[in-house]
Amino acid sequence: MSSRYFILSIALLFLVQPLAFAQYNALSKETRILYTRQNPFDRFEDGRPKVPDDLLKRMKDVSIEEAWQVLKSHGYNNQFEGDWLNIHPDRVLVGRAVTAAFLPKRPDVDGITNELGKSDKRVGAQNSWVIDTLVENDVIVIDLFGKIKDGTYAGDNLSTSIATRSKTGMIVYGGVRDLDGIFAIPDFSVYVKGLDPTAIAEVTLAGINIPIRIGSAVVMPGDVVLGRREGVIFVPPQFVKEVVETSEKIRLRDEFGHQRLREGKYTPGQIDRSWTSDIEADFEQWKKEK
Repeated sequence: MSSRYFILSIALLFLVQPLAFAQYNALSKETRILYTRQNPFDRFEDGRPKVPDDLLKRMKDVSIEEAWQVLKSHGYNNQFEGDWLNIHPDRVLVGRAVTAAFLPKRPDVDGITNELGKSDKRVGAQNSWVIDTLVENDVIVIDLFGKIKDGTYAGDNLSTSIATRSKTGMIVYGGVRDLDGIFAIPDFSVYVKGLDPTAIAEVTLAGINIPIRIGSAVVMPGDVVLGRREGVIFVPPQFVKEVVETSEKIRLRDEFGHQRLREGKYTPGQIDRSWTSDIEADFEQWKKEK
């Protein structure tokens, strides 16, 4: 093959490939694995990282600040989003991210998406297609580009379906409706940007389990979601174990320090700074006994 025809073939490859990805399930399994190749755990059939359930359980005791500090130390500075309407601030939300993004509706694109959904035997409106993919311990994370009026991703019916499948909660960078019904769903956490009585309209599903932006945070499918009063942080799978273990170490040291302060063994000045070798030795002995 001449160099001229080789260059033309490469150019056509780059022209065709984006068109192949211009659909609601925009990433192939292989591409999803490529973009999450630092994942140290098993994967779902579609390539999404599958962080073990025991780490998810331990993540529920981690603070936002503890997770943020670990991620920041690795240069991951765009993983937190605050300023939510959190309808149950007393609850902690943890699970594996199932991501989806929507765009303002454009008829030709929307028509193709509906054709593709029909060929995949999708049922119902496009927002329900994402819900059909959920399994237990997933957290649905929806980029609705901040739209609230006509941007209500779910009402009480779809929220009940999300809760039944995932048993966790949902994060919507947009709105929801039927708040009274959603509020009554047991053990279901909800983070949204606003409320409106309108139904979802004039939007098109752009992709499921693709990289998305939630405010100032970047979210990949399979990231571990941690939602608390301050907001939501998205932890890449490769850092989940470090985040959990760092938090557990901090909590142990805090417990030891509080106990020794109550006992009057050390002063606040001794505990609230770098510990001396004597205190460190006492801490190690306390851990063994504990």
